[in-house]
Amino acid sequence: MTDDTLEILHYEKDGVGRYKASVPGGEAELTYTLNDDDVMVIDHTFTPPEARGKSIARKLTERAVADAKEHQLRVDPQCPYVAKLFDRKPEWASLRA
Repeated sequence: MTDDTLEILHYEKDGVGRYKASVPGGEAELTYTLNDDDVMVIDHTFTPPEARGKSIARKLTERAVADAKEHQLRVDPQCPYVAKLFDRKPEWASLRA
């Protein structure tokens, strides 16, 4: 699976959102809520066991962070995986809530 073959879909309603991608073994996802302070609170990522090790959760996170930046939101990475990515990417520091 390459970067250009992973189709990431985004859904949001009433401040609750989800990014998902069909991958071997099912669906990978990242979920979040938007709070009143224009903060995207990312609370969960999941990749099916059959698709792990292919950077899918990273790709979902990168998409969510890019969308947050585009919409001038800050990000509160409550999911431990996303928090680790924030720690490893200094270019995201200004977006962290």
